[in-house]
Amino acid sequence: MAYPTPGAAATVAPAKAGPRAGWLAHREALYGYAFISPWLIGLVAFTAGPLLAVFYLGFTEYPILSEPTWIGTRNYQRIFTEDRAFLVSLFNTAYYVAIRVPLHLGLAFVFALLLHRTVRGIGVFRTAIYLPSMIPIVALSVIWRVLLDPRAGYVNYFGGLVGLPPINWLTSTDWVKSVIIFISLWQIGIPMIVFLAGLGAIPDQLYEAAEIDGAGWWRRLQSVTLPMMTPVILYNVIIDIINSFQVFAFAFILTKGGPNDATLFYVLYIYRQAFEFFQMGYASALSTILFLIVLALTLIVLRSSRYWVQYERI
Repeated sequence: MAYPTPGAAATVAPAKAGPRAGWLAHREALYGYAFISPWLIGLVAFTAGPLLAVFYLGFTEYPILSEPTWIGTRNYQRIFTEDRAFLVSLFNTAYYVAIRVPLHLGLAFVFALLLHRTVRGIGVFRTAIYLPSMIPIVALSVIWRVLLDPRAGYVNYFGGLVGLPPINWLTSTDWVKSVIIFISLWQIGIPMIVFLAGLGAIPDQLYEAAEIDGAGWWRRLQSVTLPMMTPVILYNVIIDIINSFQVFAFAFILTKGGPNDATLFYVLYIYRQAFEFFQMGYASALSTILFLIVLALTLIVLRSSRYWVQYERI
């Protein structure tokens, strides 16, 4: 009878999974799918399904009251060759996004820096800055419509007390875009909270090392805070671009797209085509173009992030 030599490693064959183990794994998978089934149903019914339907309807003529009729790329040809309002709405939206996103995120970051302190009562100030973000956009628009009324609004009233002439804020093409951008800046609470979370995640030893090297607050901001915050800035930039391209309620409630189409934003134009002119196919084509524009901008920002976003390595 042969015995293993001393010191030799014993080889143990792996145990084969029996039928019971396979049945348990199968049942565990079924339980997992059962628990996530509400999310899967919601994804298919309310996200993926409507998205695919919009892509399809963009190639049809669909006046709601009758069945959609396939017309190929005729909607897109009309958009790019005949529709002047498409270019106007796209320009207005691009202008809004280009001005609003830097101002919105810049203010949110500044307030986050100011409120990132462990002093007594700081929670009150954080709450005060965040609260306007909880006000529904419709209510906020109605409030500002009253304040900016050219005859009885409080803005012109207090301006008159200091000798300023009354201004038609919502009916002047020179002022209306700036007014809507200003109103949107009141809702800086959500990106500010995200910035505060990012500031709280920066290791204290980095600031301590910078102080030992003699860095002042400005140098610490440049060399520590901003580089460590770049992933959070990237997230906020992408989310803010997506949200800004969907501007609708301010223009719909305050100006109805006027004066002279100065606030005819892209989503408002889609709404008009779909629910005023009942051209669902044409509106679907416009929506598809908006989706592709936002997707392209998101990919560009993500692509550029490799050059300026720094991730912490421990």
